[in-house]
Amino acid sequence: MYKVFVNDVPIILSTQENIGSNYTNIPIKKAKIKQLIRKIESGDLLYLNLYHKKEHKLLKHLKRKLKVIIAGGGLVYNSNNEILFIYRNKKWDLPKGKAEKGENIEETALREVEEETHVEGLEIVSFLQTTYHIINRNDKYKLKETHWYQMKTDYTGDLIPELSEGIKKAKWKDFEKTQKALKKSYANIKLLFPKEYLVQHPNDRIS
Repeated sequence: MYKVFVNDVPIILSTQENIGSNYTNIPIKKAKIKQLIRKIESGDLLYLNLYHKKEHKLLKHLKRKLKVIIAGGGLVYNSNNEILFIYRNKKWDLPKGKAEKGENIEETALREVEEETHVEGLEIVSFLQTTYHIINRNDKYKLKETHWYQMKTDYTGDLIPELSEGIKKAKWKDFEKTQKALKKSYANIKLLFPKEYLVQHPNDRIS
């Protein structure tokens, strides 16, 4: 199963034809994805399940319907076990960005975190997961596939937000401040955090 977010509403991709009475269930091969996205954006559709009996074909079919943007990002801890956040579009987010030609996805993730916050000395600890959300660029819907890594650094210098990217702040946050920040963050970002950081939401119960 996958969750593909339109704003904070997840489209569920599953192998089940029916996942609940609240859901509109449609075979992914027959889904008119752009019309469905518009319904979600307008608030007319909140629960959508797109299904196929073969799990490995779910994303394959979606990627035929939407252009894919590959991105990388980081959940970064410092030596005080604080987490690195950026503030953009009135939301707390994690640093991430599009892959450039010729670099692998780990290089993308490290470069984007450095560029957006000017943190130094980053080291990848482990791969976390891949998240999916749909963006609208010039009235065209695209699927953003972001590969996330846990990172660490001993950096104690100043953080400098990349203003040209619309980032207003770059901050280290302890456990309590992280919990507060996540209340003003995105649903796909919350997927990256251990449960103790989160207040449970109805859509998070699907696993």
